[in-house]
Amino acid sequence: MHPLTRTARVTGLCYLSLAISGALGFLITRPQLFVAGNAEATLANLVEHESLARIAIALELLVVLTQAGTAVGFYRLFRTVDGTAAGSIAAFGMVNAIAILGSAALLATATEVASTPVGDAADTVQLLYLVSGNLWTVGGLFFGLWLVPMGWCVLRSGWLPRILGWILVVGGTGYLLHTFVAYLAPGAEAVADLLVVPATVGEFWILGYLIIRGVRQQALPPVAVPPVHPATTA
Repeated sequence: MHPLTRTARVTGLCYLSLAISGALGFLITRPQLFVAGNAEATLANLVEHESLARIAIALELLVVLTQAGTAVGFYRLFRTVDGTAAGSIAAFGMVNAIAILGSAALLATATEVASTPVGDAADTVQLLYLVSGNLWTVGGLFFGLWLVPMGWCVLRSGWLPRILGWILVVGGTGYLLHTFVAYLAPGAEAVADLLVVPATVGEFWILGYLIIRGVRQQALPPVAVPPVHPATTA
């Protein structure tokens, strides 16, 4: 297997792991624990389902690990195409990983407070989960930012479909707007959801392409073969 194809597939698998862990943690597990506007219910969920609360923490830590791995993978993949853009993908991805790391710490603190109450445990737990959720929202700014140079590298390299590159650029821009809409127009959920559709399409397309095909075969540079020196005789 060509080294570039191997790097592409490993990066795609990391990206898939990021998508799965993020969906399981933020979209599935968190709603079973956090009840908006009801601190007592959130506390009761954490006390009654402590194992699930700890799984939620582990899933967020897994998001951090896979986000970091994906960021490094994209840098390795595209560093020869455009060093600045590849470095930007890695940097923006790492910032987002740090935001989710902070969220994981808040969830861990909430779980600890629920099991060993300090002061008004219900209000404390609710506040910690609210801050955690907002870290995910503001972190979306950098998740959108990393899609733009990613799309640029797709366009520059010719290793993946050009239309995919444009979808990633548009999707990244939409993600940025989504973050601002979430705070400037909190009642416009439908508009905010539409803004991230191109990003979702682009992300699943690129991770699937990287896993299945790697990069276009005709775009692969030749692998340097070390010269063979004839054996010397005594």
